Amino acid sequence: MATCEENEALSSVLNQVPPLLTDLYQFTMAYAYWRAGRHNEPAVFELFFRDNPFGGGFSLFAGLSDCLLFLQNFTFSDDDVEYLRSVLPAGTDDAFFSYLRELDCSSVSVSAVPEGSVVFARVPLLEVSGPLAVVQLLETSLLCLVNYASLVCSNAARFRLAAGPTRRLMEMGLRRAQGPNGGLTASRYTYIGGFDLTSNALAGRLFGIPVAGTMAHSYVTSFSSLEEVWPQTLAPCGGGGDPIDFICLVKGWLGRVCQLLGSKTNLVREGELAAFLSYAIAYPQNFLPVIDSYSVSCSGLPCFCAVALALCELQYRPLGVRLDSGDLCRQSLEVRRIFKECSKQFSVPQFESLIIVGTNSISEQSLAELNKKDNEIDVVGVGTHLVTCTRQPSLGCVYKLIEVRGRPRMKISEDPEKSTLPGRKSVYRLLDTDGHPQMDLICLSEEPAPKAGVPLNYFPLGLNKAVQTVTPVQVTSLRLDVFTCGQITFPLNSASESRERAQISLQTLHPHHKRLQEPHDYTVALSERLHTLVSDITKGNSKGSNFLLSN
Repeated sequence: MATCEENEALSSVLNQVPPLLTDLYQFTMAYAYWRAGRHNEPAVFELFFRDNPFGGGFSLFAGLSDCLLFLQNFTFSDDDVEYLRSVLPAGTDDAFFSYLRELDCSSVSVSAVPEGSVVFARVPLLEVSGPLAVVQLLETSLLCLVNYASLVCSNAARFRLAAGPTRRLMEMGLRRAQGPNGGLTASRYTYIGGFDLTSNALAGRLFGIPVAGTMAHSYVTSFSSLEEVWPQTLAPCGGGGDPIDFICLVKGWLGRVCQLLGSKTNLVREGELAAFLSYAIAYPQNFLPVIDSYSVSCSGLPCFCAVALALCELQYRPLGVRLDSGDLCRQSLEVRRIFKECSKQFSVPQFESLIIVGTNSISEQSLAELNKKDNEIDVVGVGTHLVTCTRQPSLGCVYKLIEVRGRPRMKISEDPEKSTLPGRKSVYRLLDTDGHPQMDLICLSEEPAPKAGVPLNYFPLGLNKAVQTVTPVQVTSLRLDVFTCGQITFPLNSASESRERAQISLQTLHPHHKRLQEPHDYTVALSERLHTLVSDITKGNSKGSNFLLSN
């Protein structure tokens, strides 16, 4: 369960998502409903996406906590109403603005798939019910809160699959994200999707995500001389001795390292050594420099080894190095080889556990290729391709009306992919004998739930096939009541709880649905009764209407 601090943090962030952050036509439709006296008619919308992202076989649902807090805080201020009065067409009835001022979500209810669940195309993720005008006004904001969160969470899950289960992943995309909100959202939902760390300090504070980071190239290049190092001494770890002339100590180690490596001391950059010294004196227990500001083999690596060996002599534990350019795999092998040589030659076992971080415009493809090559990279930092979702800019969630006054509604399009499924629904996941998801079955809400061991008929979505039959081994209901009459009725999950659900949910998915390339299609199907309702409405629409001739 999310802590009070995390809930407060989310609420604070969502103050930037007030009800006015929506499309103007939501207000013009709400006014027309109100003018016609239809604004309080009971209505139901559902939110779903049409295609799995990135050419993959699944998605992860995210953004639910944001949606619930948005609904709980949904009210228009006096300033909001006055602004709407200034932009809505002249002649808008003044009483409508009084109606808006009293509006909230106290009559709205929502059922949803739990955040972090594996989901598939065409499966309703949210069902939103309430007065017609109110649930219409919610459309754009809910889509905004779910679309990017689910997309970047799914992208992170794919990076995790590409990296494998053991390599640690760090999100470092804030500087490349689409604005502050995009950066913060990315940090939270990439963590849920499977990343281990973030460079985003605010995300760490708000959401409890582990943060990491040491230095950039600018820190290294800001130094040019050992004279810039201050202070020049460092006391042994634990304070059990007098401060040592750290520059002198490191110089001694540098000579020994260069002799071991057969490298020339005159190729070592004095400024790089000064930067490493200065940082090590400041953070002797957190020493992890970037070593490719100049030359890794001639300067960066010898400088690191000299400083790290001096730290070990003083009983500190340096962390490792970061590589940010060139052939990361080849360089990591060479760095690891040198670490092992130093460990053996100088009897410093700590060098066996130094980590190597790789960063350099990492994409899903380059991460998958990295796994095919020999390398010694322990942690991969990913920025641009993760948070901007370069392979697909939007998940394409939609929010469609499915019922008004208890009567099913359906969009019938010339493009069959854009047709919707009418009526309130229940969604069930059928599992196979190994516990893998086998099929998602969409039924009308009044239908009895499928039962394990009992055969049922279904119609696969997107296929013009005759009825098929399956006997479920296990059946679970996908959606829960999460918001009832204006109150959150399901505990808000912390980022770590949603992350745990996402990883468990992914583990249950069959490997052929998790393939990054050419995954097997997952079956989403309609019950016989829902299929019949769709057919009846479609046929009724095709017959046309004689209302013009009825008199």
